[in-house]
Amino acid sequence: MGNSEGSARRRPEEQQLGPVLRRRSQVQAGSTTDQRLLDSAGPSEWVHTDPWRVLRIQSEFIEGFGTLAELPPAISVFGSARTPVGSPEYEAGVRIGGALVEAGFAVITGGGPGAMEAANKGAREANGISVGLGIELPFEQGLNQHVDLGLNFRYFFVRKTMFVKYSQGFVVLPGGLGTLDELFEALTLVQTQKITRFPIVLFGSAYWSGLVDWLKNTVIAQGKASERDLYLFHVTDDVDEAIALVTKEVGK
Repeated sequence: MGNSEGSARRRPEEQQLGPVLRRRSQVQAGSTTDQRLLDSAGPSEWVHTDPWRVLRIQSEFIEGFGTLAELPPAISVFGSARTPVGSPEYEAGVRIGGALVEAGFAVITGGGPGAMEAANKGAREANGISVGLGIELPFEQGLNQHVDLGLNFRYFFVRKTMFVKYSQGFVVLPGGLGTLDELFEALTLVQTQKITRFPIVLFGSAYWSGLVDWLKNTVIAQGKASERDLYLFHVTDDVDEAIALVTKEVGK
């Protein structure tokens, strides 16, 4: 997904803390909201703080649901924040974003740079709806310039809910840990039938072949998953095929 694949862990020039934007001298050092939630500072601290955090979590769900509820059918595009502008992967992201709009879909990304920016750029240039769902991080800041409708979240689990709830499918470009997190979240939800009719397309066979081989020759071979789980996703190098695969199962 993207944003969590940061480059240098230096003090940023811009910082998004939930709905608050800080720049230059106003940037604060320290932990994120997610980190403070998940870290345990003492055996009884939660009694005094966690009930209040529930209200903030609730507000993020309400803000997300309220903002995204009227989106048309949408596809989420994931990929590395480190994808260089002008690279073949970046250009593929631009083409995918534009092709999704031409097929009648809004485009949702993690709102960051790299592959996410590419898909947002393609959607914007095709005069479609370009959505970015960002996350509060100690590195990488702000939504890319091609996002027309943007939300910044404090909590990863709220953001992940929005991706699945308001998308009809995923296109996954080459990416790192954040991208893999979103991919396996979706695969797990489809495998356990928590969501249905949810196509997942991996773009870039050279990049994904090692993962597919590991799933087949290790995970499935050792009985940790079923052979039919390989049919939960598709792999392609062709933009037109990716669009056809990710949209064919979507009832519009």
